Amino acid sequence: MTLAPEALDLPADNPFARVWTTPFRLPPFAEITTDHIRAAFEAALAKHRAEIDAIVADPAVPDFANTIEALERAGRALSRVGGVFYNLTGAHTNEALQAIEREMSPLTSRHWSAIMMDPKLFARVDAVNARREALGLDAEQARLLERTHRGFIRSGAQLDAAGKARLAAINERLAELGTRFGQNVLKDESSYALVIADQDGLAGLPGFVVAAMAQAASDRGHEGRHAVTLSRSIIEPFLTFSTRRDLREEAFLAWSRRGENGGETDNRAIVAEMVRLRAEKATLLGFRTFAHFKLDDSMAKRPENVRELLELVWRPAKMRAAREAAELAALAQSEGENGPIRPWDWRHYAEKVRQQTYALDEAVLKPYLQLDRIIAAAFDVAGRLFGLSFVEQRDLQGYHPDVRIWEVREGERHIGLFIGDYFARASKRSGAWMSAFRGQRKLDGETRPIIVNVCNFAKPAEGQPALLSVDDARTLFHEFGHALHGLLSDVRYGSLAGTSVSRDFVELPSQLYEHWFLTPEVMQRYCLHAQTGEPIPAELIETIKRAQTFNQGFATVEYTSSALVDLAFHSLEQPGEIDALGFEAAELARLGMPAEITMRHRTPHFTHVFSGDGYSAGYYSYLWSEVMDADAFNAFTETGDVFSAEIAARLKRYIYSAGDTRDAAEAYTLFRGRLPTPDALLAKRGLAA
Repeated sequence: MTLAPEALDLPADNPFARVWTTPFRLPPFAEITTDHIRAAFEAALAKHRAEIDAIVADPAVPDFANTIEALERAGRALSRVGGVFYNLTGAHTNEALQAIEREMSPLTSRHWSAIMMDPKLFARVDAVNARREALGLDAEQARLLERTHRGFIRSGAQLDAAGKARLAAINERLAELGTRFGQNVLKDESSYALVIADQDGLAGLPGFVVAAMAQAASDRGHEGRHAVTLSRSIIEPFLTFSTRRDLREEAFLAWSRRGENGGETDNRAIVAEMVRLRAEKATLLGFRTFAHFKLDDSMAKRPENVRELLELVWRPAKMRAAREAAELAALAQSEGENGPIRPWDWRHYAEKVRQQTYALDEAVLKPYLQLDRIIAAAFDVAGRLFGLSFVEQRDLQGYHPDVRIWEVREGERHIGLFIGDYFARASKRSGAWMSAFRGQRKLDGETRPIIVNVCNFAKPAEGQPALLSVDDARTLFHEFGHALHGLLSDVRYGSLAGTSVSRDFVELPSQLYEHWFLTPEVMQRYCLHAQTGEPIPAELIETIKRAQTFNQGFATVEYTSSALVDLAFHSLEQPGEIDALGFEAAELARLGMPAEITMRHRTPHFTHVFSGDGYSAGYYSYLWSEVMDADAFNAFTETGDVFSAEIAARLKRYIYSAGDTRDAAEAYTLFRGRLPTPDALLAKRGLAA
C-alpha cells in the first residue's frame, strides 16, 4: 500500500499514520498523545531521508521537476509532525514534550545537515542551477531555484569533508543549546510567583491588576491570595501602579534575572558557547563574523548598515531618555523619594507623568479595550482591506480549552483557519508570536494554511471580560498582521510561502497592521466601555494618539540597546572564553546606557537570539521594518483614506500574498514606488530633530 505524502507507516491508532479527515484537516488534538509524537517524529525523519535518497538515485538528468520540485514535495510528513510538535512546545508544553524536544533537537539537526551537505544531492541542484537560463522558468520557479541553491551553499554544501563534519557537529550542538536555553527561561518564568497575602501588598493597584493577580494566584494553588508572575500582562502593570517600592524591586529583579540565577536553569555558559560556535560556523562558511554570515542573506546585507541605523536612532533616543529621567526624578522628589530613579521605578513614575501630562489613566482607558472587541476590530480591518471574513468554529477542538478557532473566507472561498490562543499560563513561554500548523502551497493542488497567534494576556475571573492595555491591543494587531501574512499567502511553492521572507522584512506586515488600531474608524466602532457600552470618546482617542510619543526615549533605548548588544556578540571574530554578562556590561558602558533603564531582553533570557537561530544578529529587524511600516502607512494617509482600495490591493499583491517570490527591496518598491528613508520612523517615535 502506498501511503499519502503526509501519512506515516505507524500503528493505526497513531493519528500521524493516516490522512486527517477532520474539518479543514485540523490536527486531531484530542487524539494525539506524547507517545504518538515521539514515534511519528522518528518515522517522519526516516521517510524524509528515503524521499531524499530517491531524488539522489534518480537516473534521469537533473532538471527542475525531478530535483527542485521533488525537494519541495519531500518532507510533508515531517512538516506535519513538526507543525504540531513545535507549536505545542511553545504554547502548551509539559515535561514529556520537553524531553522529546531535548532528544529530537540534535537528531533533527543531524538529519538536515546530512541532507544539505549530501554531495550527490547538491551536485543535482548545482547542475540545475548551472542551466537555469536555458530552462524556461517562470519568475517563481527561478526564485525557488535561486533560494534552494543558495540555501545549500549557506548550509555547507561546498565545504570539504572535514569542514562538513565540523559544521554538522556545530549545528547539532547549537540545536541542543538553543533548546536548553529556551526551556531554562520557561522554567524560571513559570516557577516564579511573588505571592501577596495582605492588602498592604496591593497598595496603588487598580482593580484590573488586582483581579489578574488573584486569578494568577488561584491558578497556582494560592486561592484567596494574589500573585505577581513574570508574564508581561501582570509584571508590567504591577511595576506601573504598585506604590510598594520594595515589592517592585523584588519583582523586577526576578524578571530581569531570568536565566542567571545559578543552578540548572542558568544560561550564561550556554550563551558563551553559542557565541563561540556561531563565530566558528561563520568562519567555516567564509564569513568574517556570524553577523556578516546572517546579514548576507537579509535586506541589510552588512553589519555596518545595521549599526548605522541603530546608532542613528540611539543618539536621539538617549538624549530623549535623559530628559525623561530628569522629569521622573523631579516627580519622585516631590513625593519624598530622594534617591535616584532605578529600573523598577521607571514605569511607576512614567505613568504618573503620563497622567499629569495627558490626563490619560490606564484604569480609565482599559475598560474600553475588551479582548473580544479588539479581536473583532482586527478581523474587521482585514475585511475592509482584503475582503476577508471570519466565522468562529466552536465545534472544533484546539490543543487547550482557551484556544479559539475561526474559518477565514474571501467571499465563498476558503482561505484558511485562524487559531487564537490569548491567555497566559504556566505551560506557555512568554511573549507573543505567530506560527503555522500548516503552510500554504499550490504544488499538487491547493493547500490552505492553519495559522496560530499566541499571546500572554492576563486571564480574567470567570464571567468577566478580558481587558487589555493599549500595548496589549497593539500586540494583538501586530501578531494578527503576521497571521495575515500567512493566511493571504498565494504562491505555488511552500518554501516561499507566507513569512518565509528575510528576517528584516518579516516584521513589515505585522508592524504596519498595528497602525490601523489607533485610527478613529476602528477605535470608535470597537472600543466600547465594558460596563456602559459607550464608545470611547473622540477626545480620548486624540489623547492616546498624542501620547504615542510619550516615553519613547525609554522604549527606544530599551529596545535598541538589546539590538546593539545582539549585534556586538555576533560581530566578534574570535570570541574565545566569554563572560556573557561581563560582555553585556562592557557593551552597555561603551554605549553609555542610562543607569535607570535595562535592556528589554537581557542576555540570559534573550530567547529571540539564543533559543534557536531566528533573530540571532537580527534583533535589529523590528527597527529596520519600522522604517518601512511608518512609510507604508503614509501611503494610505496620503490618499485621505486609511482603507484605500487601490493601496490595499497593492499591499496584498506585493507584500501580504507574495511570500518570498521576489527580493524584499523589489517587493517594497513595487508596492510604494520607492524605498523608504528613516524620516518617517524618527517622526513616529518623536525623535526627529
